[in-house]
Amino acid sequence: MSWPSMQVSMRVSLLLSLLSVTPLTTYAQAANTFSIDLPTTLRLAKADNLDVKLAQERINEAKANHGSAMAKFLPWLTAGVAYRRHEGRTQAVDGTLLDVDKQTTSIGPTITAQVDIGDALFTTLAAKQTIYASEAALQAQQQDSTLAAASGYFELLKAKALVDANRDALNTSQSYEQQLQGGLAAGVIFKGDLLRVQTQTQRYQAAVIQALQQQRLASARLAETLHLDPSVELMPQDSELLPIALLHGESAQDVLIKQALDTRAELQQTQAQLQAAREAKKNAVYGALIPSLGAQAFMGELGGGKDSANGNYGSSRDYAVGLNWRFGPGGLFDFSRINAAKAKLNSAELTVEKTSNSIKRQVVEAQTRAQSTAEQLTASRNALSNATDTLRLTRERKQLGVGIVLEDIQAQQELVRARTDYLNAITEFNKAQYELSKALGTL
Repeated sequence: MSWPSMQVSMRVSLLLSLLSVTPLTTYAQAANTFSIDLPTTLRLAKADNLDVKLAQERINEAKANHGSAMAKFLPWLTAGVAYRRHEGRTQAVDGTLLDVDKQTTSIGPTITAQVDIGDALFTTLAAKQTIYASEAALQAQQQDSTLAAASGYFELLKAKALVDANRDALNTSQSYEQQLQGGLAAGVIFKGDLLRVQTQTQRYQAAVIQALQQQRLASARLAETLHLDPSVELMPQDSELLPIALLHGESAQDVLIKQALDTRAELQQTQAQLQAAREAKKNAVYGALIPSLGAQAFMGELGGGKDSANGNYGSSRDYAVGLNWRFGPGGLFDFSRINAAKAKLNSAELTVEKTSNSIKRQVVEAQTRAQSTAEQLTASRNALSNATDTLRLTRERKQLGVGIVLEDIQAQQELVRARTDYLNAITEFNKAQYELSKALGTL
């Protein structure tokens, strides 16, 4: 099996496993065509979306960085061999200068600990906040992916509904054309009327082709969002496009804004980043005040002697402990580092404020859109009802010999436009519901 075929098989297997509660026969409609519903779309958006996977990897990176920061508290072990030789003059402990040739060899492990306590402490705290920020970013990305997947599914379902609507109109127009052809053969129909209907039939044929194209494009875009093979055509399992009411947009705007500020993962992410910037500033300002702890222990063998003598190995132990403060770059009085940390903290504070304002705007926009699309849905539903009645009355007039062909054509056109507007209104209403839920952080 080729690699692309294996990829298709793997994606299909994932799709089927997530829908194991549904009979298998609902998926295999035709070669490279699979049926999908909204719950499956939403699950795949969280399970296999590439942006979600990238966000998960950022969490893994943040956890690894936190582990590295924690490791700064631990000593490290080295092992090796050292050889040292001296030739010529040296000074004894009593100040006498001597001509000495000597050599020393040491073999063994050395345990060394150099802990910059302040830096290790504040770096660890900042890394922990970075993990929180990455986890919040993952939640935000999951909601973004869920919204994109839901919108893509509604677009796919609308495209399929438009295909059905234009096919119905095409079938009706073809039937009417056949009736007029019979009338023309009987000599009771004006040929110009037949040509008008034939023209309208051809327009519906073109509309069906265009609607099929839009359906295929919507399928490819949804497949990309779900990280599926675009060559597999997705078919919506729902039989028709219906309004989905998740929330009521009539709630008080200030209540919705407060809810969004309490729940939005984006704000939690920036707040965690702000806390990490605070810890970084503390590290720059106060971290250098905490002394670094240094300790070293050598436990091995020491040998050597005068001139070229070697050997005389014996056990040797050396221990050292000390505290030290660092001045200058990276330590006390490093004003450039302090100013940089302050600037980063100011940027983080501004980012929190900017994110808060953006969330407020999104809530206002989403609520306005939800209310507007609800009103548009009502208006388009009434228009569809009127267009349906108009076509019915026009057909009745024609049967009585009062109506004309042009009236019938116009009535059909108005009905198709009304159905298209209604399908668009339902799609935008459903998308607005999900956008409002996303704006509130409850998607």
